[in-house]
Amino acid sequence: MTRELFFDEIEIGAAGVSPTVTMTSDMIMAYANLTGDHTPVHTDEEYARRSSFGERVAHGLFGLSLADGLKTRADLRFQPGMSLGWTWDFRLPIRIGDELHVAFHVASKRETRRKGWGIVILPSKLINQKGEIVQEGEHRLMLPMRSEAVAA
Repeated sequence: MTRELFFDEIEIGAAGVSPTVTMTSDMIMAYANLTGDHTPVHTDEEYARRSSFGERVAHGLFGLSLADGLKTRADLRFQPGMSLGWTWDFRLPIRIGDELHVAFHVASKRETRRKGWGIVILPSKLINQKGEIVQEGEHRLMLPMRSEAVAA
């Protein structure tokens, strides 16, 4: 099992890669039902075939949600903290059958004014089976320090 690191244990440049997940029609429909976004390019095969995509594709925000979830299963993991936000770009459509994983690294880190916490910046890429970056951006994450580091 991969150990979850505290802020003060994280090294700048450390990198992580997640396991792979395959996008399915059922996943897209579950996301549509969960969010209420039933835009036909995601949910209606006939409509989607006539679209510029030529087939149904996953919701863009589903890709971001998937990236966030996959990061928690990567080989570089962090103690539970607080997400401070994402800057995220959609590069290519996510298609049914795409095999996706996330690659990310620690670009920077700094302590906060709030004792016992620090912020890491994680540039991240959602990558398909062809090695294409389908989405990418940056996650700002506030993480706790080890209790010994806070007491010092």
